[in-house]
Amino acid sequence: MNTLPLQWIIVASVVAIALLALAAWFFFQKKKQSTRLQQRFGPEYTRTIGELGGRTKAESELKAREKRVEDLTITPLAPAEAARFSQAWNALQARFVDNPKGVVVQADQLVRELMLKRGYPMGDFERRAADISVDHPTVVEHYRAAQTIAARDERGEADTEELRKAVVHYRVLFDEMLEVREAKQEVLPAGQVPLHA
Repeated sequence: MNTLPLQWIIVASVVAIALLALAAWFFFQKKKQSTRLQQRFGPEYTRTIGELGGRTKAESELKAREKRVEDLTITPLAPAEAARFSQAWNALQARFVDNPKGVVVQADQLVRELMLKRGYPMGDFERRAADISVDHPTVVEHYRAAQTIAARDERGEADTEELRKAVVHYRVLFDEMLEVREAKQEVLPAGQVPLHA
């Protein structure tokens, strides 16, 4: 008769230990996921927690961003495309002194065109910023800052110095997004000349 309660005690102890081990494993996995997201998103992780009001909601949002961007086809630019974009940016900067308001609008348009060419969808601003944050978390704040100044400019509240800062913010994002695909090198037998030389 004493063996039955002892068996129940052993079974209950094993179940309790298994539940504790499962809880510890779950906690460890959650902590590991939080650390991974913090490392990947940097300041965007903290900003998202503040915006959504909690770690759980923020981490769900960041994981959803990763999944969404994973399904996109983001490609680097061909060298010729990158050169065209660089020339367009240089021409845009040269016009700043004569037309700072117009250049801010043009900088935004050029950044959008570059993003579209790379494969980012052109939804609303927050969606674009969220998508960018997955692969470029350190520059997304520049994009947000530029957009804030552009919005102030639309209301007639931004001065020339702020407009200059907006262009600088756009430039940081532009430079980061101007990823170039390596040109393929032809491997030819010794002494043979390439056809396009």
